[in-house]
Amino acid sequence: MSSKFHFALRVEGMTCDGCARHVTEALKTVPGVDTAQVGSWRTGQATVVASAEVRDHLLVDAVHKAGYHGVIVERRPLEPTRLVATSEGRDYNLLTIGGGSAAFAAAIKAAELGARVAIVEKGTIGGTCVNIGCVPSKTLIKAAELCYHSAYPNFEGLNACPPPSDWRRVVQQKDELVAALRQGKYVDVAAIYPTITILRGEARLLGGRRVRVNGTVYEPDKIVVATGSHPLVPPIPGLQEAGFLDSELALSLEALPASMVIIGGGSIGLELAQLFTRFGVRVMVLESGPHVARAEEPEIGEALVRYLEDEKVQICTNVTISRVERRDGEYLVHTEANGKPKICRAERLLVATGRHANTIGFGLEEAGVRLGAKGEIVVNEHLQTTNQDIYAAGDCIGNPMYVYVAAYAGGLAAENALSGVGRVFDLTALPHVTFTDPQIASVGLTEEKATAQGRGVRTAVLPLHHVPRALASRNTKGLIKLVAEDETGRLLGAHVLAAEAGEVIQEATLAIRFGLSIQDLADTFHPYLTMVEGLKLAALTFKKDVTKLSCCAA
Repeated sequence: MSSKFHFALRVEGMTCDGCARHVTEALKTVPGVDTAQVGSWRTGQATVVASAEVRDHLLVDAVHKAGYHGVIVERRPLEPTRLVATSEGRDYNLLTIGGGSAAFAAAIKAAELGARVAIVEKGTIGGTCVNIGCVPSKTLIKAAELCYHSAYPNFEGLNACPPPSDWRRVVQQKDELVAALRQGKYVDVAAIYPTITILRGEARLLGGRRVRVNGTVYEPDKIVVATGSHPLVPPIPGLQEAGFLDSELALSLEALPASMVIIGGGSIGLELAQLFTRFGVRVMVLESGPHVARAEEPEIGEALVRYLEDEKVQICTNVTISRVERRDGEYLVHTEANGKPKICRAERLLVATGRHANTIGFGLEEAGVRLGAKGEIVVNEHLQTTNQDIYAAGDCIGNPMYVYVAAYAGGLAAENALSGVGRVFDLTALPHVTFTDPQIASVGLTEEKATAQGRGVRTAVLPLHHVPRALASRNTKGLIKLVAEDETGRLLGAHVLAAEAGEVIQEATLAIRFGLSIQDLADTFHPYLTMVEGLKLAALTFKKDVTKLSCCAA
């Protein structure tokens, strides 16, 4: 092992050559640093060569003391990057256990590096997102949205269109899209790479680098575990005996029920609650905590509850469920909320309480791979497990369980495993979207989390009735909340509740990644009558009363 390490940092907040010199000198003051250099303040990249004893936080702290924000993106021994030697015979350079987004990203990256790759999948190729998660759910959510807005138009003088009556055709069209994407973006893509082989069967880790598939034992150079996750089922008495829907089964119902109880008020529960309500199902959501959408800013959660209740979704919080039973074709959920017992009845019961990593039953223990408190695979910053030859990526390493994170992690894990490049798993500016209507989209810190970190913060909240696009669309449901560092004005978090929030959030994501300030947002051109103009207006709200501005925020 080399006694010297190469570090790469992304430095946010630099605006001139003087900033670059300032950061360079700050990094050189860290004991153990041999050389430090910032190539250009425009690129925001810094490189450091230091002794192995230098820890990441020392470099990050030095950048922070200089007045900027630093993120370690690479840490590796100071030695030539190399691809592992090509294996002979039936073995592979890389073998993935799992055939979803993380596995395919790992396989493609490995193939690009010249490696021979095997993807082992015991079930359906494509993983959760394309088969039973994002693609089918968002397809049905969009169908419900179009149905709802055609029946309840916001514009006067338009005739209300009746909602479609053929639920089965809506589901079939969803299934057709899923099948087309599975074939086109997974099976056909794998066939493009001559060095990728798909092995159909169940993988079993046998210790070291050995893996048994269908009775054949392989010993690849490196392994990436990408086994995904499954719906989490809470230990409620009677639940298993009564039977229930999970998010997968709910999207493939033969017929729409008259009523449904949904356990769980997170993203999945809220999305499906609105979907089924808009298709005429009477829906009740039971949440154990004091709020639904608990990960979001309270202003956003409270506003979304109002909108969902306007659509006749019944939302109950602080609920304790004592047991579930099924009697005479009906579910009875025995609950208590605020000291009052209540039996909630419905034709269908849907459990949407999150997901759990798939880590049991294929030999992780025998391979020396440690699991965390929630059953997730424990990895280091390079996605390496406690077995140096096994890496992991995707839902099986725990939250956040987003498909775009899984794909990023899969490629990073393969590159680190095969080349030793030492790239760091960096989720500094990670956006997420809840596909309710209006959508929730967030990136960065909430006000509460920023304050808990000891930061002085300022916030601004802009209701959408101040955004011209929302007025022109006759849909002012929502708000934008920005969280900024008090001393520097640097944007720390952006939280949007709007019909197009998932599109708006990307500008804020880039602003946070590159250390921009609220003034930078306010000074940037934003086309008139776009929803993203709301970010500019929200940034102006820190210093101005937007009701006193002309139509283009001038």
